[in-house]
Amino acid sequence: MINVLPGYEKAAYRELKNIEGIKDVYHVFGEYDFVVIIDVIDLSILNAVVDRIRESETVTATQTIIGAEL
Repeated sequence: MINVLPGYEKAAYRELKNIEGIKDVYHVFGEYDFVVIIDVIDLSILNAVVDRIRESETVTATQTIIGAEL
């Protein structure tokens, strides 16, 4: 889940869509601005993708939740 600077939602969306490993980007309303689905093969790659997201000048906060199959 990602928060961005107010007024930069469209720019952030375009930037997020171009990051390798990001499968889907959803603009949402509420506490967060975006929910991003990341599909990678291991946690080290997930860490690299999250680091890349956090490097963005438009991103102000992230929260990572790891899902598991039942």
